[in-house]
Amino acid sequence: MKDAGLPAKDWTPREMRHSFVSLLSDSGVPLEDIARLVGHSGTAVTEAVYRKQIRPVLLGGAETMDRIFT
Repeated sequence: MKDAGLPAKDWTPREMRHSFVSLLSDSGVPLEDIARLVGHSGTAVTEAVYRKQIRPVLLGGAETMDRIFT
């Protein structure tokens, strides 16, 4: 966390795990591979609980900021 310039107190292991899964998913890594990487026996938990699509949220925020500051 320190090397990345992120405040360690703001990042729990749970948040890092969710971010890891989301970033892999957004990068096109197959769900089956992600599930294996995080130790799930199948894809159901990975899909329902861990995989959050970060990119649409980031893009939505960036588009809103562009509208505000144009």
